[in-house]
Amino acid sequence: MKNIFKNKNSMNTENTEKETIIDENASDNIVNEIESATELTVEEKLQEDLANEKDKFLRLFAEFENFKRRTAKERIDLFKTANQDVLQSLLPVLDDFDRAMVEIAKSDDDVLLKGVELIHEKLKSTLVSKGLEQVEVRAGDAFNADYAEAITQIPAPSDDLKGKIVDVIEKGYKLGDKIIRFPKVVIGQ
Repeated sequence: MKNIFKNKNSMNTENTEKETIIDENASDNIVNEIESATELTVEEKLQEDLANEKDKFLRLFAEFENFKRRTAKERIDLFKTANQDVLQSLLPVLDDFDRAMVEIAKSDDDVLLKGVELIHEKLKSTLVSKGLEQVEVRAGDAFNADYAEAITQIPAPSDDLKGKIVDVIEKGYKLGDKIIRFPKVVIGQ
């Protein structure tokens, strides 16, 4: 009987050893599967990180390109209006010159008139070369508050001048597309 018990015990021991070996193999397989899953996860994570970095790079690059365009536009605008203060301070001188031309034209001295006209044209052409343009408004034009400043209203001399410009008191000027002095006008009511 001892033999039988011994055999049964040895069988139990063998079974337990087999189960232990199977359990170790199974656990090794599970560990290997987890490690391979972890490796895939690490690869996937690295790919995600790479995609995120690419996205950040593209956004930063686009932002930089927008910054370059914006600063280039600002620089161009600055160059266009850099001499605005100087030109605005010369406008009263130009107005005085225009008034002087009207008075000199009334005199009989043609040589004086011709000399002053040359100087006047030279001054105007210099200012035009710097970007100064006159805002064109005339008596009889429809009044537009975007391009002229109404300083007063008078009864219209005729029905067709109602709501229109009757007289231009002071000329207006623009520098490029920007009006630096609005023309001052009288409108009919």
